[in-house]
Amino acid sequence: ALGEANGVWKYDLTPPIQTTSTLYERGFENIMKRQNKEQVPPPAVEPKKPGNKKQPKKVATLPNQNQKQGRFRSLEEALKAESLHGYRICIQAILQDKPKIATANLGKFLELLRSHQSRPAKCLTIMWALGQAGFANLTEGLKVWLGIMLPVLGIKSLSPFAITYLDRLLLMHPNLTKGFGMIGPKDFFPLLDFAYMPNNSLTPSLQEQLCQLYPRLKVLAFGAKPDSTLHTYFPSFLSRATPSCPPEMKKELLSSLTECLTVDPLSASVWRQLYPKHLSQSSLLLEHLLSSWEQIPKKVQKSLQETIQSLKLTNQELLRKGSGNNQDVVTCDMACKGLLQQAQGPRLPWMRLLLLLLVFAVGFLCHDLRSHSSFQASLTGRLLRTSGFLPASQQACAKLYSYSLQGYSWLEETLPVWGSHLLTMVRPSLQLAWAHTNATVSFFSAHCASHLAWFGDSLTSLSQRLQIQLPDSLNQLLHYLRELPLLFYQNVLLPLWHLLLEALASAHKHCHEACRGEVTWDCMKTQLSEAVHWTWLCLQDITVAFLDWALALISQQ
Repeated sequence: ALGEANGVWKYDLTPPIQTTSTLYERGFENIMKRQNKEQVPPPAVEPKKPGNKKQPKKVATLPNQNQKQGRFRSLEEALKAESLHGYRICIQAILQDKPKIATANLGKFLELLRSHQSRPAKCLTIMWALGQAGFANLTEGLKVWLGIMLPVLGIKSLSPFAITYLDRLLLMHPNLTKGFGMIGPKDFFPLLDFAYMPNNSLTPSLQEQLCQLYPRLKVLAFGAKPDSTLHTYFPSFLSRATPSCPPEMKKELLSSLTECLTVDPLSASVWRQLYPKHLSQSSLLLEHLLSSWEQIPKKVQKSLQETIQSLKLTNQELLRKGSGNNQDVVTCDMACKGLLQQAQGPRLPWMRLLLLLLVFAVGFLCHDLRSHSSFQASLTGRLLRTSGFLPASQQACAKLYSYSLQGYSWLEETLPVWGSHLLTMVRPSLQLAWAHTNATVSFFSAHCASHLAWFGDSLTSLSQRLQIQLPDSLNQLLHYLRELPLLFYQNVLLPLWHLLLEALASAHKHCHEACRGEVTWDCMKTQLSEAVHWTWLCLQDITVAFLDWALALISQQ
């Protein structure tokens, strides 16, 4: 009603007038004078000529109008005839002194606001009147905004006033500590969605204005003790951090999640509970932690390391069960491994150092030989001669050459005879060993992998229990011991086993082809003899080539 009567005023957010006793006296004196003047009957009007018909009507209506203005049965009747500036001053004065009058029945005022939703002028009048309580008290102003203006924030005709009022309220109260405890998760996350979610009911300019107010709203929401309240915000932050959310919103969510983990210790336990059902969101958070690990305090890194180890065990369990989100689990597992490596500190790259040392040694030797044009004149040759290593190596090469010739002649005489005799003796044993080998391979293929995995999990759990009690060097040693069986199994046993199976398969295929489909002992004996002969020729060629190289090296000296 106030807004409709004052058609000139639309969104008047001028600061409240500081009322004084003089202002009150002047205001009420003027009102009384006007009322007294209006209650006095008007002077008698002289009669006019009968030709003027319109003048008597005006004179007749004046007494009735003055009589109505003098006696008002209700405020609504008064609002139809009187100016409203005085009423606005009175509302501001009352709510500055007693702001709780406006917040005592916010539910009733919200129903009134919704009942007049089709009449924006009345709604804005109600919002303006109730909003005057916030200019004297931040707590009451936040109550009005959260209870009256936030529910209508998506309405096009009311949203500009609501956001402008919030901006004005926070500017008038820069000390936000008086508003702690007013905004909770239920009110905070709708504001987050309005500020960062595109294509909502707010215009781009209003959304940008709300984004500028968001940091102060975040401070109000987290309150005076964020170390004990942030874990209540963590689930809603995590559920919104999807891979498809807008970039600005994703950046804000990941930053807030990191703040929750670093400030409130209970956020880590909340994350562990939510982790299996929020793998895609957790993968984004883990990758963000991996990229910003150096910015996290050292004390927090240790607590996060325990959480990440727990998540890694969950990943292994999910991979073993074969859940539907294998790609998310693999991404999370890789991020967990990277975080654990960063948490353990940089490792010394022994393999790279050895390779670098070998390259340096070869380069130095080549440069030494090239600059002195011979091995005898080179620095390496002189060093080997003065140390006595070169003569000893020459004698060793000569003896090795003579022994190799003797061994070659002996093997040439005895190997065919002993080979055929040995093959005759061990044929039944080879057949029995082949059957036992098949059974053993079947048994190991069925049980070895599971036992090794169980052993690795046992070492993992044991290392986690001892990690808190042991120093870092022992923790690193336990980590190496835990990875050693799995490394040996993956890099040694499995390749050898696959190589053996391929060799046996190729040998079996070769025997079938050589024996023309019928594998007999005579055929096997012939093939073994050929294999031994071929092996012996290869060894002979290698030995001759090595001896020629050694003799050539010795002759240069």
